[in-house]
Amino acid sequence: MNQPIDSYILEQPEQIQPLLFQVRDKLRDTLPEAQERISWKMPTYWYQQNIIHFAAHKNHMGLYPGDKAILQFADRLREYKTSKGAIQFPYSKPVPLELIGEIALWCFHTGNHH
Repeated sequence: MNQPIDSYILEQPEQIQPLLFQVRDKLRDTLPEAQERISWKMPTYWYQQNIIHFAAHKNHMGLYPGDKAILQFADRLREYKTSKGAIQFPYSKPVPLELIGEIALWCFHTGNHH
């Protein structure tokens, strides 16, 4: 079975692969109905439309849940750099997997797809 997200992760620097696999596992567990695919060159969880993306960058992992999710979770994202529709989780800090799961679930249930 083709696992496009696994292939994406294995192309990233070795030291960040375990973190990316943890994020993939969290999103996979949180969104069992979603299909995994690559969209906009990023790992994407799709169910009728894109729900959430993540991507590896040099110094951080980007999570892309859309601008409404950023507003919804703003109080819990204060310690992270955010922009319209994106959150940066630096590799130097533990990545909040529970929060990522909550954001993904919120996007799925509210239909806040993008």
